[in-house]
Amino acid sequence: MTVTVRHERSADHAAIAQVIERAFAAAPHASGAEARIVNDLRQAQALTLSLVAERDGAVVGYVALSPVKVSDGTTRWYGLGPIAVDPDCQRTGIASRLMTAAIEELRILGAAGCVLLGDPGFYVRFGFRSLPGLTLPGVPPEYFQALAFGTCCPQGTVSYHPAFGSGRSNGDPASASEPEPAPA
Repeated sequence: MTVTVRHERSADHAAIAQVIERAFAAAPHASGAEARIVNDLRQAQALTLSLVAERDGAVVGYVALSPVKVSDGTTRWYGLGPIAVDPDCQRTGIASRLMTAAIEELRILGAAGCVLLGDPGFYVRFGFRSLPGLTLPGVPPEYFQALAFGTCCPQGTVSYHPAFGSGRSNGDPASASEPEPAPA
């Protein structure tokens, strides 16, 4: 079965919400608001990239990217999340395909870098790592990771879009981390 990664269409919104809800249903770190976060980002026109993985005409995976603010004033950095794969399709490489496409598209857009919150064992293969001096308050540093597309690495505190506050009281995106931490 062929999997295609493409930009979301308005007709995909309900299917995206279902994939996110199913993927995070049993995740211990989930808040239950992950689909609402994506919808809030969409309504605020804060989704820089919104990609779906489609197999046999059905949406089976999703990844969102939105701008983040860094306290040192660094610009053109983005936050990746949530990323979700339908439980029936996990561990088939779909999350890896979504990650690769998202990184490639960010590079094309001229992004300076990307941050995410998730399992270091999964994201290291894409070049993500903890950067000393780049933090997300209240999060263990090994789980807050970054990928710089150039030589500039920001130093400061990262803030996600306020939509992430709809899922957690402190506004961090922990509830939107990768539900498929093992190799995909």
